[in-house]
Formats: sequence, structure tokens, C-alpha cells
Amino acid sequence: MSVDSVFRTRSLGVAAEGLPDQYADGKAAKVWQLYIGNTQSRTAEYKSWLVALLRERGARTVLDVACGTGVDSIMLVEEGFNVMSVDASDKMLKYALKTRWERRKEQAFDNWVIEEANWLTLPEDIHKGDGFDAVICLGNSFAHLPDFKGDQSDHKLALQNIASMVKPGGILIIDHRNYDYILETGRAPQGKNIYYQSDLTQDISTSVLWVNSKPHMITLDYTLQVPQASPQGPPEVSKFRLSYYPHRLSRFKELLQAAFQDQVEHQVYGDFQVYVPGQTKAPCYFVHVCKKKA
Repeated sequence: MSVDSVFRTRSLGVAAEGLPDQYADGKAAKVWQLYIGNTQSRTAEYKSWLVALLRERGARTVLDVACGTGVDSIMLVEEGFNVMSVDASDKMLKYALKTRWERRKEQAFDNWVIEEANWLTLPEDIHKGDGFDAVICLGNSFAHLPDFKGDQSDHKLALQNIASMVKPGGILIIDHRNYDYILETGRAPQGKNIYYQSDLTQDISTSVLWVNSKPHMITLDYTLQVPQASPQGPPEVSKFRLSYYPHRLSRFKELLQAAFQDQVEHQVYGDFQVYVPGQTKAPCYFVHVCKKKA
């Protein structure tokens, strides 16, 4: 499995075996920035799909609720959207803030709003005005929110808060890995990372924590070879651990319906293609597009 945007949202918990999830520390942020490399290096399919979808739906204002280092937000600012970007990690946001400062002479970047915010307190953390034409939560970010109470109450609250940011007629675009496949087979579906292109050598091991006969957490232990500044120096081996809540597709659809109080038109995509249950090729990611009914 490839490293993805799970770095983006602050982990509130610990991974299996009691070791801390290392998303929020500065080293992980640095490694993540190296991993994604040039922010222009988005897979063409992802960029064209997202931008086309936003324009097709008439979106002008976009809230990126898991912006991390700002890679998606930068892309959308460059494409002419009016973007507000939030994340709970100040260590991730510093990269977005650095880019905004470096490009401040460009009007679009001078207007780019970046704030620190938490999904569980989102309405208090930011001013939404009349709401946004589109809200995005991509790169498997939402799966990084744990379920300490075992009743998904934090998931429900977070999705309600996120849905409240969408104006009537607007859309929420949110995704997660194909955890159904991972839980059934013990491995991820075969396929490229649909979000980023990376040359970093990587090894990732997967483990599942079960609680009361239910999958409670998937833990990924990452080993990456990070090149040194000096060409003569050996690569640095970076190891860290990330944890995910394994949302099953059917249950996540139910949570989204509830978040919008059933006032939603819901479409599911598998790796940017309309998903057909039972299709031969298992997608790596599920992407949900939820239109709030006017």
C-alpha cells in the first residue's frame, strides 16, 4: 500500500500495541512533504476528475477540511477556485502557510484562507458564512479519526459538522480506502496510488486490531528510504506508524445519509469511476459525492 494523505488529520489516539500514531510530529510532516514531492505531480486522472466535477457542479468556493500540507488546496487555488483550507495539525499547516507567503504576490494566493480547525469543533473553529459550494475531505483522511467510545459518536459528530459546511445545492466529496477488501483478504487491492506519484522506496506492513469480534483499527508500519541532501550520503531509513478506522462501504454510506439528515443525493465512485457493486476489479479507494438537497 502506498503512503497517502492520512498524514493530514490529527490523530486523537494510539495505534495497536500501544505505540503512538506518529502523524502529527514534525518528522512525519517532513517525510510526507518529501513523499509527495512537487505539488504539480498529481496523477492526471485525479486532477482532471476533481476539477471537472467541481466545475460541472458550478462550485466556486471550496473548503478543504483536511488540507495537510496544502497539496490539494494549492492545486485548486491555481485552478481559480476560492479556497479555505483547514487542518488540526499546525505542523502540517506550516507548509501551506509557507507556500501562501512565497506566492503572496499572486492575487489568488493572497486571498487563500488557511486556518487551524478540528472536525469535532468545526462550526466553532471557522466562519462558514452561507456555506461552501463544495467541501472536500480526500486522501483517506477521515479514516484517521479513531472510535474510542466504540459507538462511532465522534464519526457521526465530525460528519455532521462537515456536512453543515455545505450550502444547499452544494457537494461534499469524501473518500476512504477499500477497507472491505483489506479486511476480507488481509491486503490492499492491487493498483497504483491514485493521488500521488512517488519514487521513494517503501515497505509497509499491515495489522488489524479486533475488539469484540469487530475490526477496530488498521495499523500500517511504514519504512521509507529518504534521500539525503548530499548525493554521496546513504539514504535515511524513516520508520513510523499510522492508524486508521476501517470504514466499511455500507456503513459509511449510512453515516453520510445521517449527516445530511437524508436530504442528500449520494453517488459512490471506485477510483474515479462510477462504482458498481460486485464489479470484477476491486477499487483501491471509494469516493463519495454527496449533494445537499436545496
